[in-house]
Amino acid sequence: MSVDRPLLGIALMTGFCALAPLGDSIAKLLGATIPLVQLLFVRFAFQALLVPAVWASGGSVRLSGRATWLMAARTALHIVGIGAMFLSLRYLPLADAVAIAFVMPFIMLLLGRLVLDEEVGPRRLAACAVGFVGTLLVVQPSFAEVGWPALLPLGVAVTFAFFMLITRQVAREAGPVALQAVSGAMAVAFLGPLLAVGVALDLPGLSLVWPNGYETFLLLAIAVLGTSAHLLMTWSLRFAPASTLAPMQYLEIPFATLIGWLIFRDLPNGLAAVGIAITMAAGLYIVLRERTLARTPRPPTPAAAE
Repeated sequence: MSVDRPLLGIALMTGFCALAPLGDSIAKLLGATIPLVQLLFVRFAFQALLVPAVWASGGSVRLSGRATWLMAARTALHIVGIGAMFLSLRYLPLADAVAIAFVMPFIMLLLGRLVLDEEVGPRRLAACAVGFVGTLLVVQPSFAEVGWPALLPLGVAVTFAFFMLITRQVAREAGPVALQAVSGAMAVAFLGPLLAVGVALDLPGLSLVWPNGYETFLLLAIAVLGTSAHLLMTWSLRFAPASTLAPMQYLEIPFATLIGWLIFRDLPNGLAAVGIAITMAAGLYIVLRERTLARTPRPPTPAAAE
């Protein structure tokens, strides 16, 4: 039984917030020379190496039939989400892409009400509307400059909202490391043949490029950073409650801004900066509202009162 260690949990989540945009920045660097499917294959192949690690620790990666189908859907969403983010980074500054994708908490809140019939009050719905307006302020200048690719992070947000809903279901059958291991193996099983067909037929975007030494190093880095970031997030939840860690995830936006400036000399323009601030404020309000509601005792049901 794990004991809460909030400072350790916060430190691990902060590590995730730093590593995730750093991995995205490397994807942006490689986007000009390495085909997208090859980039995804390397990313998930490293994650699949967790399978022997799970076996070595005495764990299991077996799932029930229903969980296997859910895991397949989750893996497909994971591939699409990361692929859309990597593709968007070919056109957008890192901070803008990350900030637009942070509309995901608002989408999840709405999906929770529509799909899971969870109670969502007017204050949180209003915060969703405000957050979406902030996201539009970030999208608008990017859309004016690059066109439809500015909408790709919105696709990332929708994809990962459904990804998180499915994760809630399959997480009941397997540990977090085992889930990542199975997801990596499934992704390789899908992307490997797709890449082979693309190479055999010489299909655009599905070719295989032999990387030079510098690109090989970056490919290894993106694989290690992507897997390590998600492991840090998973482990952080072992030492601190989600309500404590949720506000910390918004550190990813300033980290992305800093990394984008250091590597690409990109900074959000005035309108985008205002939109980022609004999105962060609305998201943090929802997090704080959730914490307040979680601490408020609910009135007993009639059956409980009898």
